[in-house]
Amino acid sequence: MDVVILAGGRGTRLAEETVVRPKPMVEIGGHPMLWHIMNLYAAHGFSCFCVACGYKGEIIKEYFSSFLTHNSDLRVDLGSGTINRLNESPVSWRVTLVDTGTDTMTGGRIRRMLPHLNPGPFMVTYGDGLGNIDIAALAAFHRSHGKIATVTAVRPPARFGALTLQDDRVASFNEKPQTHEGWINGGFFVFEPAFAEYLRGDDEILEHEPLNRLAAEGQLMAYRHTGFWQPMDTIRERELLESLWASGNAPWKTGK
Repeated sequence: MDVVILAGGRGTRLAEETVVRPKPMVEIGGHPMLWHIMNLYAAHGFSCFCVACGYKGEIIKEYFSSFLTHNSDLRVDLGSGTINRLNESPVSWRVTLVDTGTDTMTGGRIRRMLPHLNPGPFMVTYGDGLGNIDIAALAAFHRSHGKIATVTAVRPPARFGALTLQDDRVASFNEKPQTHEGWINGGFFVFEPAFAEYLRGDDEILEHEPLNRLAAEGQLMAYRHTGFWQPMDTIRERELLESLWASGNAPWKTGK
């Protein structure tokens, strides 16, 4: 099952970082968000990726075209100009990089990726969110219900610290917990090939007409994820993810 990663947006809310690179290339622990997302999928057996590039997509292409060189030891013969890798990268991903346009919307980017996908169902996710999603369980859930689409429903992170009160005394304080009320779109979709009929052009926004229509027709199911999930829309959220990685206990870490 191919994994489409939407990586073409401008990331204007993270302008401090995205003025020089696309948001999926912003680094957490020395690795771009794309690397973290791909590691999550690959840990569950899904390692065929199709990256929908757009804004500053050349930076993404350069990263992957030089990936093996940057992740291997090298012996360089300056006389002959030959370069030999002394060890092979343990990563065996297949990565397809496609320019889907600078101003194309999310649904339009998926539509442009369709000719590059293998037959059958495919996955889609955003290039700016991390979680400890059980991707294999998500895929199994999708296969079980027979509908066109599955979206991963998550609990949103709270905007403020949560207080547990006993009378006027604060019994506990939890900075930015996951809330226990409501569900939101966490990305990590699975679609059947029939989803192509819901995408009309470059200006199609996935989260508007296509998902609304699928829901109205009873073709959109929700896989409930109650574990860790965190988008990276602001500098503060990037710093949160960075601190979790630095702690050695990042919830999304797969061991690679």
